[in-house]
Amino acid sequence: MARRRRIKPTEHENLERWLVSYADFITLLFAFFVVMYAISSVNEGKYRVLSRTLVEAFDQGPGDAPIEVGDPTREALPFPAEAGSVRASKPLSTRDETRTGDAESALDTRLPAIEERLREALQGFVDRDLVEIANHGDWISVDIKSRMLFRTGSAVLSLEALAVLDKVARILAPDDHEIQVEGHTDNVPIRTRQYPSNWELSAARAASVVHFLAGKGIAPARMAAIGYGEYRPIADNATTEGRQKNRRVSLVILGRGVDPARVAAP
Repeated sequence: MARRRRIKPTEHENLERWLVSYADFITLLFAFFVVMYAISSVNEGKYRVLSRTLVEAFDQGPGDAPIEVGDPTREALPFPAEAGSVRASKPLSTRDETRTGDAESALDTRLPAIEERLREALQGFVDRDLVEIANHGDWISVDIKSRMLFRTGSAVLSLEALAVLDKVARILAPDDHEIQVEGHTDNVPIRTRQYPSNWELSAARAASVVHFLAGKGIAPARMAAIGYGEYRPIADNATTEGRQKNRRVSLVILGRGVDPARVAAP
């Protein structure tokens, strides 16, 4: 007698399973908006108390006792006696001021030695009126004529310029004074695709010198490239000789603590 095969009942697919995921999503979305609302809400009572406390504190006279805000177990910091004044957390003592002044003076006294070394290294170029070195007390300027640095309308350093700048870099690299490299031109306009005006040309020339000095070991953080165009002349642009003097690159070695704005004017 043949056995009958048991037929398993067909399972019906649950077409409503998506409701579980949808319910979870709605729950998370609701929780998200509740948290956002809680964060954005401001306790007006606490805000008014804080505002009133601050107003009372700043309206006090010099003789009034300060109001402590925050943890009462902590030591209260007194408000300044005069409105708008700020008390430093750690005032600089007289000894610290003396040390700072001595350090700056010691660094400034190195400027004459740097000037002497520059004059010895560049004396040949000074004699040919290609380089001019001047000591202004708090800074030293080294003016290099552009005719020995670049071709007309170019910011590519010449071979003679590399020789001069290499001597300068050997002297300034071990030092830590800040250096401003300033590019200057005459008032003859230039309108090329690369340099639409003397601004771009003077800035590009200063940047070329900065890149070379950085490659010779001078820390880039010590240097700044500035393009003045024709707006810092040292001679009259009405003459050929004056325009030649105005076309230059100036290396300004700043004394420690000297504001660069002091050397902006010629």
